[in-house]
Amino acid sequence: MELINTISTFDKKIRLIKVASQYLTKQREIQNCIDNFQNQGKVFIEGNRNTIKLFELDDEIINIKSFKKPSLINKIAYKYFRKSKAKRSFEFASILAEKGIGTPKPIAYYENFDFIGLKESFYACEHLECDLTYRELVETDYPDAENILRQFTQFTFDMHEKGIEFLDHSPGNTLIINEGGGKYSFYLVDLNRMKFHDKPLDFYARMKNLSKITPHREMIAVMSNEYAKLYAEKSENEVFELMWKLTSDFQYRFYRKKRLKKKLKFWKK
Repeated sequence: MELINTISTFDKKIRLIKVASQYLTKQREIQNCIDNFQNQGKVFIEGNRNTIKLFELDDEIINIKSFKKPSLINKIAYKYFRKSKAKRSFEFASILAEKGIGTPKPIAYYENFDFIGLKESFYACEHLECDLTYRELVETDYPDAENILRQFTQFTFDMHEKGIEFLDHSPGNTLIINEGGGKYSFYLVDLNRMKFHDKPLDFYARMKNLSKITPHREMIAVMSNEYAKLYAEKSENEVFELMWKLTSDFQYRFYRKKRLKKKLKFWKK
């Protein structure tokens, strides 16, 4: 994917915007959406850390994510030592697209620096109207759930074969679109924590990558059955045993952390 890099300097500040090649003619409109992010656009998600808004770009709806303003240490780190979350999201989405892994089409990222470091950053991508996320499979009795779960496992196996390690492979970060006829498509979101390897993932890394997906043993059983059909090196029992062990370990750490936070909150009162 070809990119354009335009840099403007003014009042000791630097603005950097990179736009995907097919959106070059709309760069000014994209910049205008970002410049007016606080006062325009339709709120899609307003979280404690990040905010996502929807904007009209000609006949298309685009999704712009405003990342939380970084702490002083991170302001410096994102300027000199690490790529910002916006830049990583854009670059990782571009790599996923090149490798044939579903993700909303990357459009642009924007960084605004002051003399200390990164002041604010935004990531723009296409807005997908999905039918559900993986979370619905975990939390509800969703129709056709086993079929979706098996196709999701195939999607994840393909990702592992291509050396992609999605560190935030959790229930809310996979969008699912019903294509009809029992066929589903999957799209990864929240991409700023990923690793790309030059060879397929090893068995332990594959199973660990699936450990945050669901706490339900019966879902792990279905996923293990499907994964073992695709991964000839291990039996279904070996896949299930390691996937379930790593899932149980993750759940234990997760709820222990929640309990500790609750206790700390109580003692602060």
